[in-house]
Amino acid sequence: MQPLRYFIVALLLVSSHLVFAQSKIVSAYQKGIEIKAYSDSTKKKVVFKLKPSFRFQTRFETSGDIAGKEKWDSNFLIRRARLKFDGFVLNPNLVYKVELALSPNDLRSTSDYKEVGRATKVILDALVKWRFQRNLTLWVGQAKLPGNRQRLVSSQALQLVDRSEVNSIFNIDRDIGVQLHGKFKAGNVIIKPIFAFAKGEGRNILSNNIGGFSYTGKLELLPLGEFASKGDYFEADLKRESKPKLAIAASANFNQGASRQKQTGSFLLDTAGEYMTNNLLIVFADATFKYRGFSFLVEYAYKKTLLKSDQSLSVMDSTIVSESGKSYLTGQGISVQSGYLFKHNWELAARYTTVIPDWEKSFNGSSEYTLGVSKYVVDHKLKVQTDVTLVDDVDVTDHSIRYRLQMEFSF
Repeated sequence: MQPLRYFIVALLLVSSHLVFAQSKIVSAYQKGIEIKAYSDSTKKKVVFKLKPSFRFQTRFETSGDIAGKEKWDSNFLIRRARLKFDGFVLNPNLVYKVELALSPNDLRSTSDYKEVGRATKVILDALVKWRFQRNLTLWVGQAKLPGNRQRLVSSQALQLVDRSEVNSIFNIDRDIGVQLHGKFKAGNVIIKPIFAFAKGEGRNILSNNIGGFSYTGKLELLPLGEFASKGDYFEADLKRESKPKLAIAASANFNQGASRQKQTGSFLLDTAGEYMTNNLLIVFADATFKYRGFSFLVEYAYKKTLLKSDQSLSVMDSTIVSESGKSYLTGQGISVQSGYLFKHNWELAARYTTVIPDWEKSFNGSSEYTLGVSKYVVDHKLKVQTDVTLVDDVDVTDHSIRYRLQMEFSF
């Protein structure tokens, strides 16, 4: 019995060491890699910091009509692969960020024309953020415009496999220009105004400005104070907020002389082969709430072509439909999703989405009902997610099903 006792004691000691070591490993994994340069040999002041990171999503997806009249489409793919560098120069008030796209899905053609189509799709973000005053930060470069919340949430930090159809159709995505971000406090209330002035044609455009410029304004309120670890911009209540937290926001984007269906959509050419340039207005409203593992997000989007006072939609038909029969993606949509995080970081989430075009030449209207399950191994850095969606397309008799399974890995 004596050797057995020694063995049991040794096993307990090794197990406790492994648990402790695992905790340290997880903590180091969450923090990632950092490279720092100091002003002198005393290492008292950091004058440069670089944090490289990499992430990818491996996905299986299959979809088809419930009736089984047609063969289902199935695919394995690397949905996203990203390489990111961020940090600061001189002091933490001068921050930079570079994010590069590597997957074939990120780099595929978007039906661009002429010299625009030769632009590389590699660069996602390339910007400098200068906090020149306590409450104000200036962004210069290419980045996401301050539109709907779910688009601003990283695709790494979603509680379902991918974003909603509302985001897919209406988001204003990335553009190059300048942004001014403010952050003010009034008691416990946080107020965040944002203004952006951008080119108006999306990211990585080689040609001169085709139409006019893009102007965006956003106002965000956090009436119950800050979320833990900036939790208003990642989905699922992974921090299990001990007190209720709420963020509400509204934004509007005016794109003067817009030449694309949307920021990442096809360029529109008229019958003479010239770019179509019409003014577009997009309005967003959203809210997110978190408390003790429960999370809720709702988004609304409305987009329209701005007409002159003496014109109707019928008069404008010839100027808002391209030679290929495509038009601007105008209409409205709403998305509502909620989730609950159980013990051991399993989450059950659901979403309802509906999108309604404002006329027949726009997108196809549909409603989607999604149910998903996620296992967060190390927060959003290492997780496995799966969801199933019932798709109800307008004017289609048979509903369809979409199933997705995805693993996210990042460091």
